[in-house]
Amino acid sequence: MPLITVIGASGRQGIAQVKQALAAGYDVRALSRQEDPFAGYDIPGVEKVEVRPIDLYDTESYRPALEGTDYIFYTHPLQARADRAILVGQVGAAAAALDVKRVVWNTSSWIPDRPGDPFTYGGNTKGINALWRSGAPGTVFGSVLFMDNLLTNWARPFIVKEGRYVYPHNPKLEANWISLDDVARFMLASLERPDMEGAWLNIGGPERLVGKQVTEILSETLGKPIVYDPCTPEEFGRYLVEAAGDAMPEEERVPFAAGIQAFYEYNNTAPTRPFEVDMDHVYERFPELEGKLETMRDFAKRSDWSDSNHRPAFG
Repeated sequence: MPLITVIGASGRQGIAQVKQALAAGYDVRALSRQEDPFAGYDIPGVEKVEVRPIDLYDTESYRPALEGTDYIFYTHPLQARADRAILVGQVGAAAAALDVKRVVWNTSSWIPDRPGDPFTYGGNTKGINALWRSGAPGTVFGSVLFMDNLLTNWARPFIVKEGRYVYPHNPKLEANWISLDDVARFMLASLERPDMEGAWLNIGGPERLVGKQVTEILSETLGKPIVYDPCTPEEFGRYLVEAAGDAMPEEERVPFAAGIQAFYEYNNTAPTRPFEVDMDHVYERFPELEGKLETMRDFAKRSDWSDSNHRPAFG
């Protein structure tokens, strides 16, 4: 079977990609600096996954990590020390040199279709250009907002222990939440699609929800009242820093929190509505996935909301 190499396999997004690639019958290689990147996760077939190290800031480590692979799945680290255009361009150049069939980049955020958008959004455009220029065959997905965020240590405790859904979205903000498993399914579905080579597409889940609708689903799932208690973008920045704990260097904490605050202040008011996805267009491109994407209710019901369910803050 073809070999998919997952960069950042120990993060939440990478783990979903490994799980779905195995379920689809692919051979999988996981790139991570951790010797056991899947500790605490139950992934059928994970014993067959080869683990190799990579240092994204050392291009000399790329060839031994990537050689022999057919496809590469790349997700940009949230706390990367280099911008996304530099890193995805370097990955693309290595892939081109090794004749990799396709690099699939999951940007973890919306991709703008006009110039001038700030934050990671504008960086996504630069990164896409860098990937195309690298010479590697590439496909890019802009996944706008993850259902799995609700299970992290900066969201789940509020929901489970305090009965509060705490997020920095204004009450009228609509979002096409998507599960990380469905992001991985899109990535897999694109591999043998010639029309998706050199293409990018924003993707989301099948529903467009506001905060109150999310709480109704959570209340139903958990069997107790959950209220929507939106925090400010400033508070949300602090929550994320606290959730990162010692993994975030002291000198990065203040600028990271400020960046998150500015990011969500923009999201709450931007006329581009970066959490909304035209799903009719998505289904035109991937008709086989229409009716098969997880709803928020599907996701909530299948999820483990207990304290034993390990979900890192980022990744």
